[in-house]
Amino acid sequence: MKIRSFGVLALIAALTLHCCSAPTPGVLGHVSPRKAGMNPDKLVRVDSVINKAIADHLIPGAVISVVRGDKIVYLKAYGNKSVVPDTVAMTTDVLFDMASVSKCVGTTLSFMQLIENGQVRLTDNVKMYIPDFAPWTDPETGETVDITVQDLLTHSSGLSPYLTVNKVASLYGEPCPDSTMHFIATEVRRNFRPKTDYMYSCLNFVTLQNILQGVTGEKLCDYAQHHVFDVLGLKHTCYNPALTRPDLMPLVAPTEVQADGLPLLGEVHDPLARRLNGGNSGNAGVFSSAEDLSVIAAALMNGGAVGGRRILAPGTVEMMARVPSDNDPQIGRALGWDIWSDSSWFKGDITDRTRTLNHTGYTGTSMVIDLTSKTAIILLSHRVHPQDKGALARVRATVSNIVAASVED
Repeated sequence: MKIRSFGVLALIAALTLHCCSAPTPGVLGHVSPRKAGMNPDKLVRVDSVINKAIADHLIPGAVISVVRGDKIVYLKAYGNKSVVPDTVAMTTDVLFDMASVSKCVGTTLSFMQLIENGQVRLTDNVKMYIPDFAPWTDPETGETVDITVQDLLTHSSGLSPYLTVNKVASLYGEPCPDSTMHFIATEVRRNFRPKTDYMYSCLNFVTLQNILQGVTGEKLCDYAQHHVFDVLGLKHTCYNPALTRPDLMPLVAPTEVQADGLPLLGEVHDPLARRLNGGNSGNAGVFSSAEDLSVIAAALMNGGAVGGRRILAPGTVEMMARVPSDNDPQIGRALGWDIWSDSSWFKGDITDRTRTLNHTGYTGTSMVIDLTSKTAIILLSHRVHPQDKGALARVRATVSNIVAASVED
């Protein structure tokens, strides 16, 4: 498969961005569904659902991993990794552009470490770290309310969902990470009083990225790599593989075909992350495989550690999985993860309503982690290949129901 050529700015980024150092090997063990307390005759029904989605041209291919406790019980590839410029079969070790699942496995897990280390508090006002960060202002009374770290993590800040990438790029050039943060801090609309409502926003997580970078002195991509991915021994997880890990490129699934007729490959699909932040971004940018994400899921289901490798304390995981009591209950978001918001439908009808971490990615990725039954469902696809036309809504929920119903003890 051909790789798209990179411009001068991307080449400069390749020389300055060190986001994917070689990790230490480490994977979960595999057991049969029966040994893990799951019914294999029920579990195998996911095959027909995913294969139908491929036959209906909703997705070109997919990989599923089902985890129980600290073991993978079902790992399977379907369809094709690519159909443009060549047709290449899917394999279980393929790396996918995780899109917004990056918010969870990259930004959130990194940020939770700052909180448990005493470097940041959930109640801290964002302007403690980004001084020009504007508060919400009541349009009737003029009252102002500062936005906190917790508001960003739970999407209750009121920040608008996104920004016009072409507008910001025309003002500041690209990439322009510092100017992008200044624009978010000073120009982006605050739509409601913090903690009273929910508006999913990529800008929340770009802001968290900048807080982390200011506190640690490291780029988010470097911090996540060194303190999360490498600690867990992940072999196929990083930011910016096209620029920093050419050895992984044969395993990367392409996304959308661009104007030159070639798909994006190893560059994050999200325009804000790719064009404005150069691939190091709080809202998107992680590339990972089903097995590596299974390790992350197992660590969270087992109190922050798996196989002797710890990334978070048990209490931190519990805190991360709770919907904050001072937020309006309708919000339904925990710290970085969804729990029961109106966007969490894809976790299905059978998983624990209040203790199931879940998140999707625009490209076609999703994670569902039921902390009660200690069952995780990682479904990875690239619905945006070759064009941004595919859909996975019903497929995700149906797969979640089948897996959850297969748990027998």
